[in-house]
Amino acid sequence: MPVPSPNQPADRGVLPRPRPAGDDAAPVAPPPPVTRVYADGSALSRYLVGAPCREQWLAWTAEHESQLVTTPLGLTELRRVAQPRGVEATGVAHDVEERVEVIRFSDQTLKAATKVSGVLPPFVALHIGAALAHPDVSSVATYDVQLAQVSALHGLTVVSPGWPSSWWEREG
Repeated sequence: MPVPSPNQPADRGVLPRPRPAGDDAAPVAPPPPVTRVYADGSALSRYLVGAPCREQWLAWTAEHESQLVTTPLGLTELRRVAQPRGVEATGVAHDVEERVEVIRFSDQTLKAATKVSGVLPPFVALHIGAALAHPDVSSVATYDVQLAQVSALHGLTVVSPGWPSSWWEREG
C-alpha cells in the first residue's frame, strides 16, 4: 500500500475540515454590560463603624462592591463623616476610596444636574446628574430621601440595604 504524501489525506474519501477563517468564525457575543450602582456619600458612609445599617450594607457590598461607582463629591461626603470619628474611620474612608471606581463630572453630568436643580439642592443634583449621565448606571445607592425620590422618578433602582423597600415614598 502506498504511503500518502504529507499534502494528501490518508483517506481520499474524507477531506479534513478546514479551520474557519476570521470572517467565517461564529460571531462572539459581546460580554453582557455590567450594570453599575452609583453610590453617594450617605451610602458610602455605611462602611464606617457605628453607621446605621452598616451590617446590611457590608453584606450587600460583599456581592456588589465591584459594581459601585461614585464621584469626588461622594468621597468628599464620606471623608466629612469620617474625619470627626478619628483615625480608624479616616482609614476606612481611605480604603473605600481605593476600592470604589471614581467617575469624573462630565458635561453630560452637569447638563443632567441642571434639569433637576430646581427641585434639589446643588450637591444632590450633581449626584443624580452623575447617575443619569453614566451609560451603565441603573441603580443609585443612597439613604438620602431627596436623591432616592428623584432617582426613582427617573427610573433608577434605589438601593438602601437595611431600609424597607420604597422607604422614600413614606418620607416627606
